[in-house]
Amino acid sequence: MPNFASALKEEIVRLARKEGRNETERLKKASSQYRSDIAALKRRLEALEKQLSHFEKKSKSSQKLEVSGETTPVRFSAKGLASQRQRLGLAAAEMGLLLGVSAQTIYNWEAGKSRPRQQQLAAIAALRGLGKRQVKSRLTELAG
Repeated sequence: MPNFASALKEEIVRLARKEGRNETERLKKASSQYRSDIAALKRRLEALEKQLSHFEKKSKSSQKLEVSGETTPVRFSAKGLASQRQRLGLAAAEMGLLLGVSAQTIYNWEAGKSRPRQQQLAAIAALRGLGKRQVKSRLTELAG
């Protein structure tokens, strides 16, 4: 009897190993396929990023800001912004309200710690042509 029990046990172990191997083979094949798919996607992503950087470089070189119908690049200097604010007699908070930013942002621009974005550069350029009265009226419109 013990011989029969051990033979049965060995057969069960053998069949279990065989089934386990079949299952793991399918998983190994799927895993291998996933790895190759991921590698292909990474290569495609890298190619697309290269194209994107190429187009960004092209657009930056030809990008100009339109101000009142003319295409002129807008220059920015921290000293210029500070002198413009003083010329208009504005506090940093008031200047920030006109430009749609905080007073701290104005201080950072004037200190040279950061630079304004393109839309903010356009707003700064639009303020250059205004006088004190026009700026004060615009402030009252924004406040009211």
